[in-house]
Amino acid sequence: MSAQPESTPALVPAGGSGQMFDRIAHRYDLLNRILSLGMDHRWRRALVKSLDLGACGPTPHVLDLATGTADVALAVAKAYPTARLVGVDPSPNMLDHGRVKARERNLDGRVELMVGDAQALPFADDNFDAACISFGIRNVPDRALGLREMRRVVRPGGVVSVLELGEPTGVMGPFARFYVHRVVPKVGAWLSGAREYDYLQKSIAAFPAPEAFAAMMREAGLQAVTVRRFNFGGTNLYVGRVAR
Repeated sequence: MSAQPESTPALVPAGGSGQMFDRIAHRYDLLNRILSLGMDHRWRRALVKSLDLGACGPTPHVLDLATGTADVALAVAKAYPTARLVGVDPSPNMLDHGRVKARERNLDGRVELMVGDAQALPFADDNFDAACISFGIRNVPDRALGLREMRRVVRPGGVVSVLELGEPTGVMGPFARFYVHRVVPKVGAWLSGAREYDYLQKSIAAFPAPEAFAAMMREAGLQAVTVRRFNFGGTNLYVGRVAR
């Protein structure tokens, strides 16, 4: 794809940096549970199911970008007892918490966590059976490049899944938007102690509409892209396949 980057680093809210997540790593899981009203478990299950690993042979190899404290990677490892996971994130502190959780679940032998950049993945082409990113693509400075990198490292026929927040729509949209724009930043800042936590509402407002982001996935070389909406579009699951 020869298109220009969808955005530049200067347009990505500074609050979404690895340094910010380093500061809130110790409360990140609690923040997810509270701010999502407990629905993050449902979204995560849908993401894991979308990877379609049942058709990937006896030992699926899966990449989880923006892995954070490894919730998604650990969920995949639990759902597929022979799968091998690699989780990549720019925040060392978040990864440290993920490693503790992996050891506690006796999954550290199958879940490898490493610091890295979604825009420059240190993996060979066609290295994974599937790749996913959960609530992290909006913090990637060049989202189009991040998608191309995911497509590059996934084998032909493999799945690339993106779970991301969006602007709620529909009848309940105004109430959901009030929660995202007014309640979440205040509660997030209070619980995390990070005043810049209001980056969340800014990054959501700056993120493309579902149809536009699905088109970006197609431009990155993914096929059969689908969009599943949760919470009146406040959360969306995008799924595409690498061409065979």
